[in-house]
Amino acid sequence: MHRDVVARYRVETDLPLRKAAEAIAAEQSTGTWTEVRGAESDLAASVLSIEGNIVEIEFPVELFEPGNIPQYLSVIAGNLFGLEALKKVRLLDVDFPESLIRAHSGPKFGIEDARRIIDVHDRPLVGTIVKPKVGLNPRQTAEVAGAAVRGGLDLVKDDETLTDQKFCPMEKRVEEVMAELDRVESETGKRAFYAVNVTAGADTILERAERAIDRGANMLMVDVLTAGFSALEVLGRGVDLPIHVHRTMHGAMTRDRAHGISMLVIAKLVRMAGGTNLHTGSYVGKMASDIEENNQCRDALRGEWYGLKRVFPVASGGIHPGKVAGNLDGYGRDCIVQAGGGVHGHPDGTTAGARAMVQAVEAWLSGVPVSEYAKSHKELERALERWGV
Repeated sequence: MHRDVVARYRVETDLPLRKAAEAIAAEQSTGTWTEVRGAESDLAASVLSIEGNIVEIEFPVELFEPGNIPQYLSVIAGNLFGLEALKKVRLLDVDFPESLIRAHSGPKFGIEDARRIIDVHDRPLVGTIVKPKVGLNPRQTAEVAGAAVRGGLDLVKDDETLTDQKFCPMEKRVEEVMAELDRVESETGKRAFYAVNVTAGADTILERAERAIDRGANMLMVDVLTAGFSALEVLGRGVDLPIHVHRTMHGAMTRDRAHGISMLVIAKLVRMAGGTNLHTGSYVGKMASDIEENNQCRDALRGEWYGLKRVFPVASGGIHPGKVAGNLDGYGRDCIVQAGGGVHGHPDGTTAGARAMVQAVEAWLSGVPVSEYAKSHKELERALERWGV
């Protein structure tokens, strides 16, 4: 581990790569487009290595304000993306020194804490997104959530676009959903999280979260890239609940494999800022995926990192029971596999869809092919008839 910050970039340019790397180092530290006094100070970033079209830039730790993630990004992911001489540039990874990592408290609730709350310790968690994603009123939302948990799901979450609209006010929604989940628990013994989306502006997000908690919320959700990493950190410090982190808008940064910012960087920042769960991509599903990057995110969220608690990677997007095994092969037991349409689109309804997802996880845990397991589990069989393997 370096004392300073080391960022790794993939660069496409007509310039000699050394010259391009030096331009990045200058632009993001002490330099400008022309010679100025003081540009050669001890705070100047430097080119650490060049291998193929991958360059490493070392930034003195003194350039960074400890605890200020927005400022970190202004250094490692700032104006460099607009440099005319660079055709494309992608921030692949960043290694933070211990001093900056320890400036953040990380998750208040990690994997083990979340498992303890719902008493699920030996398998992946299974979740769903309420569908239709918007348009349901609070009572209808609660009915969908209750039906999913009756089928054995561990987590129900709002869609990323649902916050506090008139058709489904947040406070009433929380009251209705939590009352329904309480009924399901009293009848079946099944405990589950409801991740209510409290995404809002910096001036109101904590107050909104507190209103949700007052009405019984047991998990919060935030759209981290639209609200900002600071919003997540404010929630992490200010509330005593696990936080489900959605990555909506990430594709604008991550999808072009030659340009932008990798999901790995986002994952590291989310762990520093205090997320409990983070959408990191599916190994098989509907979204564009990168297996190597999925593996990197998985390891960054769950590996030892100066004592920060471990974070659940979440596989979602086009997942149904036939795609469960492929995702669990990648993520293992300490993950959340999540399906929206793959639960609610089941031919026999939401509860049957939830059971089919749980059965697909059971099949994976047993080492039995899902098509074989389905022969003795009717909900899974029906799901596979509809969507295949």
